[in-house]
Amino acid sequence: MSARILDGKQLAAAARRRIREEVEDLKNTRGVVPGLAVLLVGDDPASHSYVRGKERAAAEVGIYSVVERLPADLPQRDLLEKIEAYNADPRIHGILVQLPLPDQISPEAVIAAIRPDKDVDGFHPWNVGQLYSGGEGFVPCTPAGILEMIRSTGEPVAGRHAVVVGRSGIVGRPVAQLLLQENATVTICHSRTRDLAAFTRQADILVAAAGRPGLITGEMVKPGAMVIDVGVNRVDGRLVGDVRFDEVREVAGWLTPVPGGVGPMTITMLLYNTLWSAKRTVNGT
Repeated sequence: MSARILDGKQLAAAARRRIREEVEDLKNTRGVVPGLAVLLVGDDPASHSYVRGKERAAAEVGIYSVVERLPADLPQRDLLEKIEAYNADPRIHGILVQLPLPDQISPEAVIAAIRPDKDVDGFHPWNVGQLYSGGEGFVPCTPAGILEMIRSTGEPVAGRHAVVVGRSGIVGRPVAQLLLQENATVTICHSRTRDLAAFTRQADILVAAAGRPGLITGEMVKPGAMVIDVGVNRVDGRLVGDVRFDEVREVAGWLTPVPGGVGPMTITMLLYNTLWSAKRTVNGT
């Protein structure tokens, strides 16, 4: 057996075409262009790379974007003032502050300062509450992208056993909640889990989001399982995932690559959230 590859670039390209059409329609019919503000503090190379990718993607679909690159020693109060200005700017429908932040800035304070209806990252406590209560709010982009990739296979989720390796508030826990909402039976594993392989071998859907390169081996995967690799780790100058790709592709039924898997869908869901925010503004919801 050789796994079918879930090509995130291909899926993202198709989704972005649909988003571009909706952006154009919103502009032509309502005179509104979705707007995204991105604030980047410091000189982290990976963060700068991510922001450039978001900037290019916004331009690709016709979203108006503003990117502020700010010094690493920026005081927290100055960043909060900038967020407040974008909160009040009617041209801006989504605000994203690139993480991680320098030590002098509290990410919790920054996330709480963003208006929930402009929190296109889905990290504000109000949006988190909506996710876990089954309400309507922004879903974090990576979990949303993962769910879209799973749906694209046409494989059923309801009744399947999904195992999520990783419990972060950005990926692990929210993707587990989304899978629960799809009626999967969900197990969350983490660094304190004993005999991790005993759980992963039960998974019909395995989401690896631990941030540990090569953690998931071929022997840890159930034959025919769908394996979603969320890991982005730099090893010897190249990007690798949490899954040993060459081993797992001989066992799994579906497998995402790194790079080119979940990453492109994460940015695509950011674009979707920005569009959705603009449409909600137009509709007064």
